[in-house]
Amino acid sequence: MWCIQAIDSEYRKRMYDVLDLYANRSRSAHVIAIDEKLKQIVSDRRKTIPMKPASPERYDYEYTRHGKANIFIAVEPKKGKRIVKVTERRTKRDFALFVKEVLKEYPEAGKICVVLDNLNTHFPGSFEEAFGREERERIMSRVEFHYTPKHASWLNIAEIEINVMDIECPGRRFENRESLEKETVLWAAKRNAQRKRIEWGFNRKQADRKLSKYYAT
Repeated sequence: MWCIQAIDSEYRKRMYDVLDLYANRSRSAHVIAIDEKLKQIVSDRRKTIPMKPASPERYDYEYTRHGKANIFIAVEPKKGKRIVKVTERRTKRDFALFVKEVLKEYPEAGKICVVLDNLNTHFPGSFEEAFGREERERIMSRVEFHYTPKHASWLNIAEIEINVMDIECPGRRFENRESLEKETVLWAAKRNAQRKRIEWGFNRKQADRKLSKYYAT
């Protein structure tokens, strides 16, 4: 599903930065990836047939839409830790508040490296707009943002965790935000208790071998 065009120097610079970050264990004690996913809130129009032994749950294709919600996720792949939060929207303030919650989970840590895509909310200005300049400076003294290249969100390891979440938790229908929030929090707690890690194996050398034919001179 990825149609790769010519890869320019800026793309390669950002790609190498993220790949080196995933590979270099000594650079930072904490490397975290953040992403978000929109989720529709819907209910069935017809009665769902519950799961029984040797028979899967069945539901009709028709549904009633009640709006949507946003799921933020932060994952520390090497340590098997993730943080999730369900919000009504994904505004700059929502993003800023979520990053503050993530930082609270690392009170003794120094600077934390955070991998992000290029969504317009994922920039330091969101903190200033939400909390003011002084708080922005305080937050940015603790985080170091690393952006994936444009049109290369596959480099954000949080997308892997979101795919797992879709399979194991909110891939089905939720009638309200409260039930969505409850199940995603329980899912994250279970994954954390099991210390489910993500082993990233794609490195700079492999990238050059696989993608060099697209490199612009």
